Amino acid sequence: MLKAQVEKQVFDIEITGDGFLVNDKPVSWDIKKIEDGYFHILLENVSYRAEIVEMDSARKSFVIKINGRKYPLMLKDKFDLLLEKMGMNANAGAKVNNVRAPMPGLIIDLKVKNGDSVKAGDPLLILEAMKMENIIKAPGDATVKSVKVGMGEGVEKNQVLVEF
Repeated sequence: MLKAQVEKQVFDIEITGDGFLVNDKPVSWDIKKIEDGYFHILLENVSYRAEIVEMDSARKSFVIKINGRKYPLMLKDKFDLLLEKMGMNANAGAKVNNVRAPMPGLIIDLKVKNGDSVKAGDPLLILEAMKMENIIKAPGDATVKSVKVGMGEGVEKNQVLVEF
């Protein structure tokens, strides 16, 4: 069982042997991957072009574009739903201590400084790795205690970038 929230609409999704049930109704669709992040969907004889614009797999949040319109999407799996049912949040009580480099790279932009308050998802810095710009975001609400890197500095995987 999954729960998907698209804008303000919530959908219960169940995967069955025959396909999907969305809000307890069977849905028959055909989906084909065109290339990484791009899909073609045929649903009830209507064609859709879908693109994954942003993806934060840790938070299970996405921005998808369907036929040119962007939609924010949040997913909750059976574990998230169980914690929610028990009155607990998967991130409750989790204190953010620091952010580490997910890969080796070069710091090309700093978005925060010591003493700044950040909310979950706020950009902290931009790390260039393999000719790609990666926006490193705050994993939770916190106050920046110390920025451990500078502009143009090379970093190694797991090196502490920002301390909270």
